[in-house]
Amino acid sequence: MNNNLNINRWRLILGQETQNILPAILDSTQVGIDNALELLYNSDLHRKGGLGGTAPKVNRWLKDIREYFPKSMVKVMQEDALKRYNLTKMLSEPEFLENIVPDVHLIVTLMELKSLIPESTKSTARLVVKKVVDDLMQKLEAPMNQSINAVISKSIKNRRPKHNEIDWHETIKRNLKNYQTEYQTIIPSVKLGHSRKRRAIKDIVLCLDQSGSMGTSVVYSGIFGSVMASIPSVTTKMVVFDTEVVDLTENLNDPVDLLFGVQLGGGTDINKALTYCQQITTKPADTTIVLISDLYEGGNLAQMRTTMKGIVNSGIKFVVLLALNDDGAPYYDHQNAEFLGALGVPVFACTPDLFPDMMANAISGKDIQQWVSTNNLVLKNRS
Repeated sequence: MNNNLNINRWRLILGQETQNILPAILDSTQVGIDNALELLYNSDLHRKGGLGGTAPKVNRWLKDIREYFPKSMVKVMQEDALKRYNLTKMLSEPEFLENIVPDVHLIVTLMELKSLIPESTKSTARLVVKKVVDDLMQKLEAPMNQSINAVISKSIKNRRPKHNEIDWHETIKRNLKNYQTEYQTIIPSVKLGHSRKRRAIKDIVLCLDQSGSMGTSVVYSGIFGSVMASIPSVTTKMVVFDTEVVDLTENLNDPVDLLFGVQLGGGTDINKALTYCQQITTKPADTTIVLISDLYEGGNLAQMRTTMKGIVNSGIKFVVLLALNDDGAPYYDHQNAEFLGALGVPVFACTPDLFPDMMANAISGKDIQQWVSTNNLVLKNRS
């Protein structure tokens, strides 16, 4: 047994090219460690001349090393990655910014490594992030605005409108029963209109798990949050958490600042985050809390479930997204998902193209479970 253990250790130290010399039998964890070390120290990715196309693989690697290695070693490996992938050098070259292909995984990688990027190149890193954010905003802003505004315009009804606020079509339709044959006219006993005062009538709280596995979900959530913050008829708040809770609502007007305010990685205390979201809720019946998390709780599990029950019982609309990305079926805590399902809370993964419609349905009070079924978002089995 000890001999096999020693062979495995030497095999991991010396790399995959020694497999014929050291025929080790690695378990699943050791295979993960082996692949992570191989990608960093014996891969040709760093010789391909750019990070854009390799960003998804690098992003997965960053997640793997957090899982397999202690924090002190993770920092060393990240520094080695910066050197081997020439990221610092690329960020100092104008050609890199000009030729970069917009990619959400690239943002996640830069967010992950931001504490290691030298001050001299951080401004360029921000420009890279801005370029990707601007590209995503062009794609996502219009559908988000259209979906939310369509719902809000129906909600802002004024039964005592001023003359220039009257919706004549709706008013005539509502008063057809009051048609006076003698005078050949309608006496409008009810007047309908839309108030010109676009006050906020719905509150939205986006609660984001910023653990490393949620990177792309955080990017999309930050962009959608910024778009919703620009809609006067809804009040949007942004809360991010690991073992601590940070309110980034003030950064919603600048999605680049918001994303650089996120610290990917670390533990998870969902209970603490949801407790804070409850505390900042002033209109439960008009509030939707969207928790975006894989539901792996690192804090007090029993207390988290009690808090979740409290949110549901308070009348707050509660929706849980296990992921907000295009990456496929997410990893998540099945037991916590089942617990929420028993409470009647919709739990599912959502793609960015469907998120605007989902939010519109939630704000309007429609059955989200039915919406999930209609859009075939029933979760696939994956642990």
